[in-house]
Amino acid sequence: MNTSSDPRTTLIIPTPETGDSPPDDPLRSPSLYFNRELSQLDFNFRVLAHAQDERVPLLERLKYLCISCTNLDEFFEIRAGTLRHAQDLGFGPGADGLAPSTVLARIHDRAAELVSAQYDCWNRVLRPALAEAGIRVMGRDRWNEAQTQWLRDYFRDEIMPVLSPLGLDPAHPFPKILNKSLNIVVVLEGRDAFGRAGHLAVVRAPRSLPRIIQVPEEISGGPNDFVFLSAMLASFVDDLFPGMQVKGAYQFRVTRNSELLVDEEEVDNIALALRDELAGRGYLRAVRLEIAEQCPPAIVQALLHNFDLTENAVYRINGPVNLSRVQQIYDLVQRPELKFPPYTPRVPKGLDTMFKTVAENDMLLHHPFDSFAPVLELLKQAAEDPNVLAIKQTLYRAGKDSPIVEQLVQAARNGKDVTVVVELRARFDEEANLGLADRLQEAGVQVVYGVVGYKTHAKMMLIVRREGQKLRRYVHLGTGNYHSGTARVYTDFGLISADPRIGHDVHLIFQQLSGLAPSLKLECLLQSPFTLHAGVLARIAREAAHARAGRPARIIAKMNALNEPQVIRALYDASQAGVQVDLIVRGACTLRPGVPGVSDNIRVRSIVGRFLEHHRVYWFANGEAPELFCSSADWLERNLLRRIETGFPILDLHAAERVFDEALKNHLADNVNAWTLGADGHYTAIRPADGETPHSAQGSLLARICG
Repeated sequence: MNTSSDPRTTLIIPTPETGDSPPDDPLRSPSLYFNRELSQLDFNFRVLAHAQDERVPLLERLKYLCISCTNLDEFFEIRAGTLRHAQDLGFGPGADGLAPSTVLARIHDRAAELVSAQYDCWNRVLRPALAEAGIRVMGRDRWNEAQTQWLRDYFRDEIMPVLSPLGLDPAHPFPKILNKSLNIVVVLEGRDAFGRAGHLAVVRAPRSLPRIIQVPEEISGGPNDFVFLSAMLASFVDDLFPGMQVKGAYQFRVTRNSELLVDEEEVDNIALALRDELAGRGYLRAVRLEIAEQCPPAIVQALLHNFDLTENAVYRINGPVNLSRVQQIYDLVQRPELKFPPYTPRVPKGLDTMFKTVAENDMLLHHPFDSFAPVLELLKQAAEDPNVLAIKQTLYRAGKDSPIVEQLVQAARNGKDVTVVVELRARFDEEANLGLADRLQEAGVQVVYGVVGYKTHAKMMLIVRREGQKLRRYVHLGTGNYHSGTARVYTDFGLISADPRIGHDVHLIFQQLSGLAPSLKLECLLQSPFTLHAGVLARIAREAAHARAGRPARIIAKMNALNEPQVIRALYDASQAGVQVDLIVRGACTLRPGVPGVSDNIRVRSIVGRFLEHHRVYWFANGEAPELFCSSADWLERNLLRRIETGFPILDLHAAERVFDEALKNHLADNVNAWTLGADGHYTAIRPADGETPHSAQGSLLARICG
């Protein structure tokens, strides 16, 4: 196995500043920590690399480009927005030694590189490749007379009636601009019917309008020809200002902070408080301005002034400002040969008698390779079974028209005692969760909103069933959400078990969430914010003790992100003791591997493939008695210290072997979709060495499980 030195696949994370006075503990030195925000930003370069990879089907490459764009949007809405808030409050530097102002400056520089790479990929790589494949996204300079006439007619018939252009003057101040909406700023000359002199106007594109318009084949000459709405607005905007001369029209988009701040201890009803906050979310503080690159500097300055932004927040765009909307083409174009081949998830045996099946053996599900159907079937059978007395469930993200919610409603109607812990603060799902909470309550379900100050991120289902003279508990625990849609595109583990030890622990946690129970003494589960953090630290320390005693010691962990300083220091200490540590971290990682004398025994890799790597798995060698946990928690400060999470052991030996083989050993062998992080901050693509067989972790699971 070798690593590519191609500069297109070698990514750089800025090196943290060390500060003036290093701390007494050398493992606290800022030089040993990458910045989380910059590391998260660089993840999108790895996603974008797949858009440039000719081994990937063309329309899938388009999707990777769009994912990198939507990820960047969310980065500014949450990470950059939170940093600006921290800067305003005077927060000091984190473990990396960087102050919020320094991080924001570096974010601009790195994000500008990413934006340039995204539009270069679109303009020079994907758009020409799509055209060659018969899928044309036609710019204004490519429209012939017939196409121009059809587009103008479409504009007048379908678009103009819903537009409300606003001329800017003392009676018409700058309008409110919705977060991430498409807008056109228009430079005008002349006078209107009232004798008002034209200068500037703004045209806002309602979200009801399609951002991509498909041109009929009889007009365009091809079955898959498209035009951006932004191009049509800029081309025909003169129709909106009759009698005046349009001197220029420039698209722009503003991104706003979307992190809702609700002081839960100061409100009587968190649901009502969230509804109030959601009403204004689209108009919170601006954090980024995207503007057509040919827009005159004076107009850019006027927009920056209006949004209270500086030059450090502007990004000049060579193309549509809402490039992520090109993903609509993926759904509109029916060209299977340009997409990943379809697959059919495996459906385990025994679905028709779930309680009997699970009573005999634990059922381990590895999504998306294993179907999500057993989870739905378990709940469906529970809703209908007269012997089932109670169902308890956590919901973080469930999706629209969730079959999980439908079964919970049906269970309540069938007389079951149903309790659902709904996390209202699940980012960007707040409104959906408020709606499903209302629906559940209307059906007689007891809805609990979790614990003040702690998001309930644990994925748990508990079913209490009478069997003879006893009650038996059946549980489902997962690393991912109860969302049948993401179960098709995220890699996650789910465990369905009737093990009384696990059932007892889950029962206690639900009691704690719905009541006012004290801290718990759990038999086998680890729980945030109480025992998960301490449990991880203790197990890392145990491996270090094994290594210092001359015994074999190893840690393998897989997660989405890593930044918790105590865990990182514990891993550094374990490395110094001789513990071999392999970390598979998809996104942000603030640990610096490969530092001589500190982390030379730690290796970090990231996998970016067809499916979003999402499961969290922790494995500790523990001498001859290895321990393996699956979890809902990343090794982030928020997950380990400020959320309600679970880490659940895989007690069945066969299931534990599956998890180890499929999620750890398999991913450590990947030389197709893997990147390795170096001590200098470079992420480098791993490729097969000469004569080495290519191995894709996800591809091997598709072949092995789905056939």
